[in-house]
Amino acid sequence: ARTWTDAWEALDVEAIVALYAEDCVFSSQPFREPYRGRAGVREYVTAAFASEANPRVWVSSPLVDDRRASISWWCALREDGEDATLAGTSVIRFDADDLVAEQWDAWNVLDQRREPPTIWSPFADRDA
Repeated sequence: ARTWTDAWEALDVEAIVALYAEDCVFSSQPFREPYRGRAGVREYVTAAFASEANPRVWVSSPLVDDRRASISWWCALREDGEDATLAGTSVIRFDADDLVAEQWDAWNVLDQRREPPTIWSPFADRDA
């Protein structure tokens, strides 16, 4: 969560790619075809970051159960020159090397830049 937060705000593709196993499966949205392997993660993140500017990211404290975690996240940014806010949850399974083996995301977008609502903020942890 900490690496994703810092890397997203810095638009640092390689810091994010380093979190994933070589043979990972990354589903960026429920109805999209999953990206496969580090090359797939790199493809997705590179394309996403190409349209983003000035992201401000908040994450929840991860809920962890053995080798699985769930993390809610919120990002206010400029996307394709317009204000936007993304909010979602990632469900992750880690391999024996603590790299992401599988990730499944579900999220929504708002066409304005907005910080998390007060009700969400107590669950957010910038240091997760």
